[in-house]
Amino acid sequence: MDITKNPWTIHSSEVTYENKWIRVVHNEGLNPAGGPGIYGVVHFKNLAIGVVALDAQHNIYLVGQYRFPLKKFSWEIPEGGGPLGEYPLDTAKRELLEETGLVANHWEVICEIALSNSVTDETGVVFLARELEQRTAEPEDTEQLMVKKLPFEEAYQMVKNFDITDSLSVAAIQKIKLMLLEGELV
Repeated sequence: MDITKNPWTIHSSEVTYENKWIRVVHNEGLNPAGGPGIYGVVHFKNLAIGVVALDAQHNIYLVGQYRFPLKKFSWEIPEGGGPLGEYPLDTAKRELLEETGLVANHWEVICEIALSNSVTDETGVVFLARELEQRTAEPEDTEQLMVKKLPFEEAYQMVKNFDITDSLSVAAIQKIKLMLLEGELV
């Protein structure tokens, strides 16, 4: 098997829906076994950006909001979409300030993730933000947010108890836990 070659043979592709955030494409062709197949793909026009804001006492900042597609409230790390081509760190800084009112003096990429690679091309980047300073939050019109600061271990327990299920947040909090266990964070 050639892992660099697409095993699907595509005969036609049609954009079935598009807005300023996504484009849905319906593909028809032959599946890897050679039979007729279809494949729908959601193309994202933004890069997903997440931020773990961690203070010197290992408190983390979470953002809570109602998530329309899930029809439920969700606790998450601060996150948002950055236009493709924009420097991801610029997006991370903007999202952290917008959602929490925080600015950070130290930034580090801790995780890159394919968010749902069976049906989307959405990818995400997660930053660790340290040396925090409080400013004023500037949420977007589409956001109704709650912000809470809690000890990191409580956020980790929220992941373990399925109280945090957002994929960027779960991956980021698990990564920070590994970094703490391996002595990479003090």
